[in-house]
Amino acid sequence: MEKIDRKNKILIFGGSGYIGSYMVKASLKLGHPTYVFSRPNSSKPDLLNHFHSLGAIIVNVSLSLTLFLSHSLILELMCLQGMLDEHEKLVSLMKKVDIVISAVAYPQVLDQFKILEAIKIAGYIKRFLPSDFGVEEDKIRVLPPFEAFLDKKRRIRRAIEEAQIPYTFVSANCFGGYFINYLLHPSDPNKEEITVYGDGQAKFVMNYEDDIGLYTIKVANDPRTCNRTVIYRPSTNVITQLELISLWEKKSGRNFKKIHASEEEIVALSKRLPAPDNIPVAILHSVFIKGVTTGYDFAEKDVEASSFYPDMKFTTVDELLHIFLKHDGPKPALVAFQ
Repeated sequence: MEKIDRKNKILIFGGSGYIGSYMVKASLKLGHPTYVFSRPNSSKPDLLNHFHSLGAIIVNVSLSLTLFLSHSLILELMCLQGMLDEHEKLVSLMKKVDIVISAVAYPQVLDQFKILEAIKIAGYIKRFLPSDFGVEEDKIRVLPPFEAFLDKKRRIRRAIEEAQIPYTFVSANCFGGYFINYLLHPSDPNKEEITVYGDGQAKFVMNYEDDIGLYTIKVANDPRTCNRTVIYRPSTNVITQLELISLWEKKSGRNFKKIHASEEEIVALSKRLPAPDNIPVAILHSVFIKGVTTGYDFAEKDVEASSFYPDMKFTTVDELLHIFLKHDGPKPALVAFQ
C-alpha cells in the first residue's frame, strides 16, 4: 500500500479575528486538520459557519470530533468554547496538535503565557508561532505608545526561547487590504482628500492578507524556518505612500487633494491622546514617516519569505489595487487596542 504523509494538525488561536481568519482558510485550503480556539461569547457565528462551508466541522468543548472526507483529505475544525485560563483543556488540546499559531489581538498578547505553559506541560509541539505578524519588533525602536505595545510581544518571544520551544517568528509587515482601506478609502466614491503622513516618501511593505495566510501556514510547516525569523518583504510590495496614491489615481481615474500631516503633528498627537488611542498614531508615525518596515538589515538567520518558495508569488500592490477596483478587496476593519 502506498504511504500517505500525514498532514500536521494546526491549532489557531484568534482564528475568528482579522488576520487569523485568513490563516484558518489557508490551513484548510492546504489540507491540514485545523483547530480553532474561540471564546464562548464569540461574536463571529457567521464566520464560523463560513469555515464550516469550506468543509470543516465545528465542535464544542466536549472535544468529540466529527470527521469527514473532503478533497481526499480529512479535515477537522474545532471551535473550543473555552477561555485561555481553562488550563486543563488547553493542555489536553495541545496533546492533539502538532503546530500552534497564535493570532490573538493586542489586548490578549500576554495571555500567550498561558498557551506557553500548556505547551510545556503537554510536551512536544513541532512549532509555535506567537502573535507577531506586523513589524519586526526585535529590530526597531518607535514612539513610546507603540514601543510598549511591541515590548509585550518581545516578552513572549524571549519566554519561548527560554523554554526552548521550537518557534518561527513572523513579520508580515502591513496588512495590504487593511491599510488600503485606511489610507485610500476606496469604498467612498465621494472621498476627495487623502491624508499623507510626513512627506509621503518613506518606504513601507504591504502584503495581501490572503498571501499572509498562505505563507504563514507554509512557514509553520517548513523545517528550514524552525527557530528563525521570517520576514515578508518581497521587492514588488515595497512602496511609498505617494506612489500608492498615484497608482490608485491612475487605476480609478480619480484625483485626490493631499493633506499632509507633519511628523511634529503626529508626535504631538501621540503624546496628547490617552491610551490606547495613542497607539494607532504611533504606528502611523513608525510605518509611514520613519519607514521601520524597510529600515533595517536582515540578521544571519532571518529569512525573506518569497525567496523560500519560488512556486508561490506574493500579490503585488498593483494587483491588490486592481482587486479593490473590482470591489472585491477586504472590507474596512478596526484593530482592537483595549
